[in-house]
Amino acid sequence: MVNFVLFDGANRENLLPFTFTRPVADIRIGILTIREKWEHHLKTTSSTITEAYLSEKFPYKAAESNLYINAGILPDNQLVEAISALENGQALTFEDKIVAYKNSSVLESLESDKALEKVAYANTLLKIENVWDIFAKNEKAIAADYQLITKDRRSRAIPNTVQYTAPENIFIEETAEIEHCIINASAGPVYIGKNAKILDGSMLRGPLVIGDNAVVKMGAKIYGGTTIGPGCKVGGEIHNSVLFANSNKAHDGYLGNSVIGEWCNLGADTNTSNLKNNYAQVKLWNYKTGRFRPTGLQFCGLIMGDHSKCSINTMFNTGTVIGVNVNIFGTGFPRNFVPSFSWGGASGYSIYKIEKAVEVMKVVMARRNLELSDTEIEIMKHIFEVTQKWR
Repeated sequence: MVNFVLFDGANRENLLPFTFTRPVADIRIGILTIREKWEHHLKTTSSTITEAYLSEKFPYKAAESNLYINAGILPDNQLVEAISALENGQALTFEDKIVAYKNSSVLESLESDKALEKVAYANTLLKIENVWDIFAKNEKAIAADYQLITKDRRSRAIPNTVQYTAPENIFIEETAEIEHCIINASAGPVYIGKNAKILDGSMLRGPLVIGDNAVVKMGAKIYGGTTIGPGCKVGGEIHNSVLFANSNKAHDGYLGNSVIGEWCNLGADTNTSNLKNNYAQVKLWNYKTGRFRPTGLQFCGLIMGDHSKCSINTMFNTGTVIGVNVNIFGTGFPRNFVPSFSWGGASGYSIYKIEKAVEVMKVVMARRNLELSDTEIEIMKHIFEVTQKWR
């Protein structure tokens, strides 16, 4: 029996702030997290090789025969077949980089050419190498996941009060609640998860995901390339954005070309700019280099780490990066990079004390009948320490 392990890979730092609080494997893109995609394809569970401070929550489990897979690469049938065909001591490579390898133990370095026999992969790959890839490649990921999880299944009937186009591209789970809205799936699939609620007057355009237990509030306008993750509540206007899980943008305001982590809250009438006034390429803060880095994109909005919040009427400039546990309020545009555990806005910031942050986290999670674990508190304490240099 082969044991499957997902490892972070060389691009982990390019995926901060999201990988402060999770391995690369647990990033959501499309309908599923990357881990969930691999486990669907492989029809088994997986463990993780990640940073030491995350390993108690996301443990590594080894066996006699292990298949190690780079979690920054999204699976498809051809790739899974190629990886499954590897023999012990072999590695599958793409553009001279290791995609996966089969070995009795984890390699100390993926750069060793002598450790493994290389097998080149000839097909294309969908890779997540930078934070902006999460929204920029989300349409492709939605299409792939839609095929994966709806195969040989039948959607519940579309209610009579719903106006729709291309019903063959619409899948509604049986327990979803949906009435008096518009769904246009002509440009891509629309998936509506278990116990999701689509309220009156919502306008949905595919490719689009409304995850399990998510709520789309009345009159919302949601464009293609968007994933509303499990437990999220959304309203207003959203375009080509990914909300991981349990985050709220529940009121009017615009969110475009953005990625929002877990347990975030955007106050009423929060707006994100996703296009510079001079139409120039957007630069985005990069934790690895410690400077702003060109994205190659003309459209790029807000990147917000887990447990961050902003007050009503907040305005985010094009290409803004917000860390973990940040509280933004006040008038004017916040800086384009706000470090983790910051408290304030355009007029200045103070340190968001770890004790206060943990207290708020407990209250927020309790509202969803969840408890903040001691392990998660220790993770936050570590993040508080390692991000101090940017505050």
